Amino acid sequence: MAGIFDMAKDLGNSLARTDEYQALKRASDAAEEDRDLVELRNRIQSLEAELQATMQSGQEPSEEMKSSYGQVAEELQAMPAFQRVVAAQTNFEKVMYKVNETVAKGIEEGAQSRIIIAS
Repeated sequence: MAGIFDMAKDLGNSLARTDEYQALKRASDAAEEDRDLVELRNRIQSLEAELQATMQSGQEPSEEMKSSYGQVAEELQAMPAFQRVVAAQTNFEKVMYKVNETVAKGIEEGAQSRIIIAS
């Protein structure tokens, strides 16, 4: 069984060295250094918590609260650093989708094999 975990670790190491992951890491690191983006992200998280608390108490959020959330979300989405993170994340998710498809195919093929590997 340890062999499987070793292979999983190797896969993780290989994924970390892909261009897509490296681009995501650079974009994420740059976003963390962007004070305006961090401020907007903190504001939207605060508004989300406020909206959630309001709805959990059975109340409808005010139009002002909804409007504030929409405005902050638009500002955040318009920021180039945020757009770079989203684009890099999308590209890495495509790689992960292909990896998961390949693993699933391997599982299917392995399930059809008559050879049993001891764990």
